[in-house]
Amino acid sequence: MSTSPEHFILFRDLPLMYGRVPKVANSSIKVALCKLLSNRPEEGLRKSADRFWRENTHGETTLVTPEQARDLRRSHFSFSFVRNPFDRLVAAYNNKLIEIQEVPQPMQRMGLFHGMAFEQFIACLGSIEPELMDNHVRPQADLLFCENALVPKFVGRMEHMRSHWRKLRHRMTLEGLPAVGRLPFKNVRRRERSDIHSLFSSTALIDRVLCMYERDFQTFYRDYSVEQLLQGDALPPSRPMQRGRGKARRRHRRQLAASIPA
Repeated sequence: MSTSPEHFILFRDLPLMYGRVPKVANSSIKVALCKLLSNRPEEGLRKSADRFWRENTHGETTLVTPEQARDLRRSHFSFSFVRNPFDRLVAAYNNKLIEIQEVPQPMQRMGLFHGMAFEQFIACLGSIEPELMDNHVRPQADLLFCENALVPKFVGRMEHMRSHWRKLRHRMTLEGLPAVGRLPFKNVRRRERSDIHSLFSSTALIDRVLCMYERDFQTFYRDYSVEQLLQGDALPPSRPMQRGRGKARRRHRRQLAASIPA
């Protein structure tokens, strides 16, 4: 839990990067990525911890900034997942300020405290510069953009995780990467999303979040209405955002052709 600027996990032996976004199946994705490690990780840290990926993988992974990840875009495939900003805020509020008594230190430094009203929570976020926010509530675009460019080549949505994870696995095959396997579901706490609509009970509150997280809405959810997003999971199906897919397909066809005996 931190305001660390190193938002991407970089693999040493694979041309692969993952743009981690807290409260977006981050723990589950990290567990799935562990299967790509060649050596058994060191014990002592949870696989969801940032320090695990920096210190406990025998040097097979490290954390890098969006600027460093951007410089590797030509040689590495990078992916991430995003979440409806309304839903992500409610998840962070419930998990960090309601369910646990000891609010994490980075959030305490933001002025957040256990049991505070949701309206206070949103007002507090609106008074803080994004770069000083804990990553669980920081705009997702801040984590995945470098200047005005989106770094990951593949961005799926948590609302369509099952189908978008399958598409990610297919894309990784096209990129010549090893199979990542099915996604385990870790730290799933909220299955019912009706609290989104009840907590965002005023137009003023909704408008404030739309302003604070404008780039998230415009980049990742512009094809949905505000009314649809306030309903939570019940979003019409969509495709993940992808760049360079045609190049990956052509490379995969060349690889297949080269593997066929003359």
